[in-house]
Amino acid sequence: MSLLNRRALLARSSAVWSAAWSAAVLPGLVHAQSSPGWPSRPLRLVVPFPPAGTTDLLARAMAPELQKALGQAVIVENKPGAGGNTGSADVAHATDGHTLLMGTVGTHAINQSLYPKMPFDPVKDFAPITLVAAVPNVLVVNPANAQKYGIASVADLARVARANPGKLNMCSSGNGTSIHLAGELFKSLTGTHMVHFPYRGSGPALLDLMAGNMDLMFDNLPSALPHIRSGKLKAIAVTSATRSEALPELPTVAESGLPALKGFEASSWFGLLAPASQPADQVARVQREAARALAMPLIKERLASQGAVAGGGSSAEFAALIASETAKWAKVVKASGAQVD
Repeated sequence: MSLLNRRALLARSSAVWSAAWSAAVLPGLVHAQSSPGWPSRPLRLVVPFPPAGTTDLLARAMAPELQKALGQAVIVENKPGAGGNTGSADVAHATDGHTLLMGTVGTHAINQSLYPKMPFDPVKDFAPITLVAAVPNVLVVNPANAQKYGIASVADLARVARANPGKLNMCSSGNGTSIHLAGELFKSLTGTHMVHFPYRGSGPALLDLMAGNMDLMFDNLPSALPHIRSGKLKAIAVTSATRSEALPELPTVAESGLPALKGFEASSWFGLLAPASQPADQVARVQREAARALAMPLIKERLASQGAVAGGGSSAEFAALIASETAKWAKVVKASGAQVD
């Protein structure tokens, strides 16, 4: 695939999501008038990963809603690197009062257990705003490679990987992401060895997976779903505790029948955060407007069709989620032996 075609695919993926979201929810959406004084200029919504991944798709879906509500442009800026740490650190240290982050389970619950040195404190340096969406990960394989190795189920993957240590290539959106950790947890529990290739986001990883350069990936469901439906990727299982409404026929990893995978769960979430220095009334304002949009039936249905569950809870609830998930993933990192490559 040429560089031009890769860029076109990434651009189309983001554009389709953004256009579909806007078409569904902008008509008839009523917001309160902007409070005086803030924001006084366009806001920057930083995505710490490249375009076309789930983090990017959700940010571009939320941007027009926040723009309409706050009366200023909301500009999505992709700033990938270090498993999301580069872009997150940029927001943590921002002092302009007009910078927000679309954070993830990786940036705010996993990385501090995985990276020996963090460029920010996920708790002290941020003000949680609201959970935007929770999504399962999905185990996807390159169809041609799956046929070559005889992989049609989770049990098949475990069998082939165990018989061929180091032969299968597992890609991810980057070190420390839930996509990476889901694979490491699978390897740890099944006693298998697959080579991990971290990419700078789901988009580039998916491109190489579809091209056959990689064999499998535990991707976020929203970014993988279009390629599953088109037949470019073969879905094996979801990593959530229950099946996804978007692919109800697809079993969970825990349903594989393998005793080692009983209770397997490794899902992802995404949420809005501001620098800790952001005034509380401004954080509350963004929370109200984001929650207003995420509570709309059309938005919930749109997210559900993509395999995501809409959030919109309070800032306190989001902070509590981050705390509980940090403890959970610290145990997963330790048990799996995952390391930054």
